[in-house]
Amino acid sequence: MTDDFLTSLTRALQTPPAPSSDYDLNPDVSLPLNRKLRPAAVLALIDLSGFDPCLWLTKRSSALQHHPGQVAFPGGKKDETDVDLASTALREAREEIGLPSEDVELIGRLASHETVTGFLVTPVLGVIRAPFTPKPEIGEVEEAFAVPLQHVLDTSRFSVQSRRWRGQRRHYYTIPYGPYYIWGATARILFALAEVARKEVAAA
Repeated sequence: MTDDFLTSLTRALQTPPAPSSDYDLNPDVSLPLNRKLRPAAVLALIDLSGFDPCLWLTKRSSALQHHPGQVAFPGGKKDETDVDLASTALREAREEIGLPSEDVELIGRLASHETVTGFLVTPVLGVIRAPFTPKPEIGEVEEAFAVPLQHVLDTSRFSVQSRRWRGQRRHYYTIPYGPYYIWGATARILFALAEVARKEVAAA
């Protein structure tokens, strides 16, 4: 990734796409208008310290009650002590993978994403240029791994799959990488990032 591309991406994030949700591909689902969503944030961390730019993801611990073993961004619900959602994303990344907050340059946000578990997730984008070795928090994170940025910015690598969930057929985005099955909200957020990057390149 060149500095020119990073500048273009930062500019594109100033006008993010419309909010997304886990229900985007399931238009037959009727959601109550008065539903209350809990604010949360995740950090989409772009690592520029190596030869090839990459993006960090985690594999959740198989011992967790919710979403065990699934691939996710570092992140979680907003605490009362968090100044804002960017603070939430940085705090969670610090706690989950040992990321020094002071080494992260925040470049923008994607539109919020509603999950089937009742969270309104704000994806915060950050860049790190210093060498970084993750230190996964054993209770929450089984593994932290890097995916080539070129892989997750290629919209042709995404596909839509489905499975039965709570008695209904649910469709969702996927973008597998090696042994990792990236799907659901994480894949949907990555797709939104890929779409922003694609439109910015097309407009350049």
